[in-house]
Amino acid sequence: MIKVVSMRKVAIVGDQFMLPRIFEKKLLEHCGEELAIRCLTQDWPDVPMEHGYAVQGMDGLKEYMGAAEEIIEFIDDSEVLVTHLAPMSRAMFKQLESLKMIAVSRGGPVNIDTNAAREYGVRVVNTPGRNASAVAEFTLGGILAETRMIRLGHEALRKGEWRGDLYRADTTGRELSEMTVGVIGYGDIGTRVVRLLKAFGTKIVVHDPYIQLSVDDVNDGVELVSFDALLEQSDVVTIHARVTEETTHMMNAEAFTNMKAGSVFVNTARGPLVDYDALYEALISGHLAGAMLETFSVEPVPVESPLIQLPNVTLTPHIAGASIKTVTYAAEQAAIEVNRYFNGMEPINGK
Repeated sequence: MIKVVSMRKVAIVGDQFMLPRIFEKKLLEHCGEELAIRCLTQDWPDVPMEHGYAVQGMDGLKEYMGAAEEIIEFIDDSEVLVTHLAPMSRAMFKQLESLKMIAVSRGGPVNIDTNAAREYGVRVVNTPGRNASAVAEFTLGGILAETRMIRLGHEALRKGEWRGDLYRADTTGRELSEMTVGVIGYGDIGTRVVRLLKAFGTKIVVHDPYIQLSVDDVNDGVELVSFDALLEQSDVVTIHARVTEETTHMMNAEAFTNMKAGSVFVNTARGPLVDYDALYEALISGHLAGAMLETFSVEPVPVESPLIQLPNVTLTPHIAGASIKTVTYAAEQAAIEVNRYFNGMEPINGK
């Protein structure tokens, strides 16, 4: 007698970063071959994401891609959705009766209405820390670009100028070993930034009201300080907090005024953490020597943004978390969660 194998139906909605074929490969590795997989490739990052406040029926969703009708038609009777950016609103859950699990390959499933998911009995999991290593490395690169005059030298040579004056004692940069760096936020990324900075012999202070420093960091001389103390002591301030009501615009005019004269500000976290008008004023006044900005209050950044025109700012287009390791790690973590669901196990990172 031939044994009939029931195939578990999985819909994968990836894009040009989180490639569907990587999702599929990891699913087959962790869940076996008895899967009926369908794949959809979206256009991000070649096409910008959307936000729920701009589309009727998608209230509360952020940073997603795809029209509801398109996603519903593609998922159809799948039991599991593995995705990066596909939206799932309350109205969409109502139309997808077979859907029982969603694995989102990002730190926060902001493209999913998790309250509606719970009401409809759909498990939602995410992959926190997926790009922590990438962002931490990028942060160090941003700090060095500003403090060691890498950006200034690069831009001058592009224009045919040989900036020999950058070797002058009154204009040259400073080493991390002679500076204090303040790290705001001691989560997956902040802790890695601390670890990397220790290799440079940097004096490190941390502000995070919800944590205790690790024993290793305490033994290595890292100090947990108040927000004001961090601003006053630091030659470089780098922010790695989550966006909450409490942290929105935590870097405001008062905060920038309290920073040391001639210090540098780095943001590889999220735009809403910063009052960019206040930052602009601190930069043009000369109170801050420079800034490295990877994220912005509006993305893509408008071409008329005054920050783009400043000569003392390093700018990148929200790419700190982009690495091949991020792709493979996030896909693997999602596949592990799907396998746990198939085997009746509790999720590791459920929402």
